[in-house]
Amino acid sequence: MGKHFGELAKIRGLITYKLSPHEQRAYAGAISNGIPNLFRRFRENVFRVAPPFIIAYLVYEGVEREHHRRTRKNPADFENDE
Repeated sequence: MGKHFGELAKIRGLITYKLSPHEQRAYAGAISNGIPNLFRRFRENVFRVAPPFIIAYLVYEGVEREHHRRTRKNPADFENDE
């Protein structure tokens, strides 16, 4: 009936190696190597990533506080309204 999608072309000189899914160990070393590596990578990058976020948060809080202060009504402006 024709060729299937994976058999449309014959490529010479290409060698592929595959490992059976039953022989792979997907979580090999995840606990013994992965957890310490996670802490090491966090420790190395925290001082590179955290300061810009902290500065941005402090700027945002200051701007929001100043905006709230400037948009409040002044009670002295409404003393003589009756």
